[in-house]
Amino acid sequence: MTDEGLIAPSLLAIMQCPACQGELAERREPPALVCGRCGRAYPVRDGIPVMLIDEADDRGTPTDG
Repeated sequence: MTDEGLIAPSLLAIMQCPACQGELAERREPPALVCGRCGRAYPVRDGIPVMLIDEADDRGTPTDG
């Protein structure tokens, strides 16, 4: 994890949720990328986002309503 964020902003800008293609936002604790549309949280392990639907925590809350 860097001071700027979990992953490079240029990479985050092009990534989408594999389940619904929604935009992703970083969550610091626990480290994850959270979908603003469906609320799935994809873990970030050792600086690497795990973008597998089966690995996502779908109990999250969408970040943009």
